[in-house]
Amino acid sequence: MTTAIVNIGQLVTLAGAQRPRVGIELRDLAIINDAALLIEDGRIAAVGTYAELKSKIPPHSTEIDAERSCVTPGFIDAHTHLVFAGNRAAEFEQRIAGATYQQIAAVGGGILRTVAFTRAATEDELMASTSRHRDWMLRSGTTTIEAKSGYGLDRDTELKMLRVIARLNEEGPARIVPTLLAAHTVPPEFADRRAEYIRFVCDELIPEVAAANLAKYCDAFCDDHAFTAEETRTVLTAARAHGLRLRIHAEQFRSGTGADIAAELGAATADHLETITDENLRRLQVASVQPVLLPGSVFALARTQYPPARKMIDAGLAIVLATDFNPGSSPVPSMPFMLSLACLHMGLSPAEALTAATINAAHSLDLGSDTGSLEPRKQADFLIHECTDYRELAYFIAAPFRPRVFIAGKEVTL
Repeated sequence: MTTAIVNIGQLVTLAGAQRPRVGIELRDLAIINDAALLIEDGRIAAVGTYAELKSKIPPHSTEIDAERSCVTPGFIDAHTHLVFAGNRAAEFEQRIAGATYQQIAAVGGGILRTVAFTRAATEDELMASTSRHRDWMLRSGTTTIEAKSGYGLDRDTELKMLRVIARLNEEGPARIVPTLLAAHTVPPEFADRRAEYIRFVCDELIPEVAAANLAKYCDAFCDDHAFTAEETRTVLTAARAHGLRLRIHAEQFRSGTGADIAAELGAATADHLETITDENLRRLQVASVQPVLLPGSVFALARTQYPPARKMIDAGLAIVLATDFNPGSSPVPSMPFMLSLACLHMGLSPAEALTAATINAAHSLDLGSDTGSLEPRKQADFLIHECTDYRELAYFIAAPFRPRVFIAGKEVTL
């Protein structure tokens, strides 16, 4: 059965290059006006003007009227901490009163507080809270989500988190890409035995997770209050040896914390990068590492140093935008809000921001051949927006837009 999306005022296809977009390509959205979209068996069959496709719509097809609205690919959130129990609203209040992220972490708050909540939750309780987070994202148009572990820091809880991700993926409708982040911070029981914790992650947890196919990627947090550069290198090298692809939290609070390791090991992404140097930008470009920029965490921590996105574009890097959704430093599940932040605080145009949140994000997850743009044979993940111009997505800041969300050609109802 064919489904035809007709009466589309502005169809943002992002069709074209079969690789991440760089430089001026970030502005090329391949827009078709007065358009239609044909879908068969959950995949895009044809894209074009309505005049071109009208004769190709089979009799008895299902027609959906887009009412002259803007249609785009679904958002792809390539960096989230989707799975956690509890919240850190008390720490939010502490930060407002002047406490820094590092000060809160130093007295047992921060990541370790969420670790305690998540360890105590049953798998079903964790499934319920994570489904709620997923639904927030779906409502604002996110159709693919990268999700990390990292709030367990022990075998049982890390595996529990990854099983929740697998259950969500099986349940649908969103596609969830799992990442092992056992190297998030050192758990309290290993505070005086860091080397032993690294050995556990490398020799026990990574092999078990890889053998069970519970993660596609491995991530590590390289920072003064997390893991040193050498510890990070050790973890990611072990992960790569077991067939996991690599991501890395790098250069968030201080330069020299991980971007060079991402380049050295050929990581898929280096994430955060607020303090990255020009030299390390060049290294990332040479190694084809994609920067994942997370303006939500800068905003939520009331900081002012955003990633140097324009420098990255000028250096030929294929930038990605993501939320960094988590209970502490970025309780922000909205990709449209990331578009606004990227435009206002990082100097991106609305077109560049949308590209970074769709097709470039898809490539960062090795999904660029299947989603992220609206082209024949790709999965039909798309949004019918309330607005008529894609620029409105960033312009109307934190507007309560509720796009019609389609995944694999089927409308998502929540």
